[in-house]
Order: sequence, then C-alpha cells, then structure tokens
Amino acid sequence: MLTLFQNAQLYNPDYSGKKDLLTGGKTILAIGDHIEPPGGAEVNIIDCEGLMLVPGLIDSHVHITGGGGEGGPASRMPELQLSMMIEGGVTTVIGCLGTDGITRTVESVLMKVKTLRALGVSAWMYTGAYQVPSPTITGDIAKDIALFEEIIGVGEVAISDHRSSVPSIAELARITAHARVAGMIGGKAGIVNIHMGDARDPFRPLHEVVASTEMGYRQFIPTHCNRNPYIFEDAKEYGKKGFVDITTSSYPYDMDVEIKPSVAVKQLLAAGVPIEHITFTSDGCGSLPSFDADGKLVKIDMGLPSSILREIKEAVLIDQIPLETVLKVATSNPADILKLNGKGHIREGNDADLLLLDKNFNIVYLMAMGKIISL
Repeated sequence: MLTLFQNAQLYNPDYSGKKDLLTGGKTILAIGDHIEPPGGAEVNIIDCEGLMLVPGLIDSHVHITGGGGEGGPASRMPELQLSMMIEGGVTTVIGCLGTDGITRTVESVLMKVKTLRALGVSAWMYTGAYQVPSPTITGDIAKDIALFEEIIGVGEVAISDHRSSVPSIAELARITAHARVAGMIGGKAGIVNIHMGDARDPFRPLHEVVASTEMGYRQFIPTHCNRNPYIFEDAKEYGKKGFVDITTSSYPYDMDVEIKPSVAVKQLLAAGVPIEHITFTSDGCGSLPSFDADGKLVKIDMGLPSSILREIKEAVLIDQIPLETVLKVATSNPADILKLNGKGHIREGNDADLLLLDKNFNIVYLMAMGKIISL
C-alpha cells in the first residue's frame, strides 16, 4: 500500500514548509508541494493540516536487554519492549550492554536487535560493555564490528567511574584503534561509546588518547555529559572538538544534580558547541542509580525512550530553541555520526521512518519502515 501525507509542515529536520509526501514499501518515494494520489493503486491518504511531519527519532543508547544490577539481582532492569519505542516516537535504536557485561551477553543483545527488526523497527548495536577487556562474540572487537552487519562500534566502555575497570590510556587507545579499522573494513562508524562517570576531570582519558595517538575526538561518543555541573562545564569545551551526548532519562530523577537536557542544549549552543556535535539518548531500560558518599546504592530508577520527545518538546516550548535545530540531536546527528544510511533525514529514497506530531507534540502517527505502527 502507498501512503500519502498531505499538507504537512515538513521538517527534514530543516524546515521545508508545507509539503505532501508519498511512501511505498519501506521507502519515501516523493516529496512535493502537491502530489496527486497515483491512479490504479490503493492509497492511504492522511490529512496533516496543522501537523508537523518529522523524521522518526533515533535513540542511540538503549539497554535493549535490560541494564542495572548495581543493587543485586532484584535491581536488574527489564528488556526493551516495542511499546516503549512507539510511545516515544522512536523508530531506530542502538543497543548496548552497560554495567553488567558479566551475566548479560553481547549475543543476547544481538538476538534482541534481530527481534526488533523482525517487529518492523530498525536496530543496531555496540559490542562490548563497561568492562575492559571488552566482552565480544568472536573474541575480538574488530571481528565483531567487521563481520556482523548489526554491530557498528564498541561500548558502552566506562571511564571516570567507580564501576569501570579503570582502563589504562594504552587500553583505551587500542580499543579505539581496533574499532576504527574494523569500521573502515566493514563500512561502519567504528565508533567508541564512552560511559562518563562522576570523577573530576572526566574527559582527561579521552584527551590523552587523542594526544598520544593518531585517533581523533570524533572516534568517541561520550555519554551522560549532563550528569553533574562540573562534567557539563567540561563538555562545553570538549564539544567544540568532539561529540557530546546528553542523557534524557535521568531528569527529573536527579534534578538537584543533573543539567536538564533541554537546558543543556541551549547552554551548549551558547558556549559555541556546534549543534551537529550534540545528541540526545534516553539510556532506555538502563538503571539510574544514586549512591551515597560511601558508594552505597540508595535508590534506582529506569530510563525510558519517551524522555527524548519530552525534552525536544520542552526545548521548543520552554527554552525557545527552534524545532529544526533541536530535532537534529535525535535524528540527523546520530544518523550521520553513526553512518546509519537512510535514517535521520526525510529525503526521497530514504527509509520511511516518520513521526507526525500535533502542536503540543502529541503523537498522531508513527511510521517505521513504511508501516504505520501503534500500540
């Protein structure tokens, strides 16, 4: 079946004005000021008057098989459900392991990626986990990235955190170099997703890797860059050279400490960080733990993909950031940084991943790979 969206305010993510858009199969077939329904074919026509048509959101840091475990077996988080993606307007996820690369496996993440794809959404993953040496499928980071179509990089590797394995600069450099070369061979991003902890001067290991090797800042995506005021201040400078990822789920659980994601974007832009260097991710199904001064877990919450759309909405309605600007942090930016071909942009020939919103950012329709999906 063909689907024709008529009279939509189109953001690709840049604003294109009022447009019609035709999809067929899994693909965007045509975009124009006025598209006549093709004769001789069954066409589902959707009137989008007064509505915004934007790319389906990309959540590029999700614990799709569940995260957590810092407080023992009862603190393990459940795996991602398709309904969580739909509720958040998310059509693409990147799965990863986190703290627990010991009892959870890279193989289970791979099978969850395959499951999500079979359900009609898009998914990729990172090999590895917090730990160094990194858990893998083949026994080698580079082989995992080069040989498995679903694997685009390594992560989430923990630094500057009491839960990390305290990797040396040499170990971080070797991981980064292997990921880069494997990405080149496999046609992937070959990027390293870095978990940033609460230690002071948290970016220092990344600066040292860049200073001591041929690796550049764009080989890393450091995440949780809004977790406290001092890491965020450092992120304002780091973001001028490399990418900074803002975690949306942790607010408002830690609102006394966290920089609110919508506010973080505004402040990063004011500090001179290019919008193309900023991403939003939910840390979905990951644990949001709080520890006391002695390192004892005092509470734990769970991240949700829907937090991304919430923060995009508030960035526009409260923080007065243009929609076409803030949309990039969860559409074109992750697609371009992670080399997700066909994603993140509304263009003819791209995948038909589309999100239709009303003026209050309520979801009217969600299309993934050319099919309207709903709860």
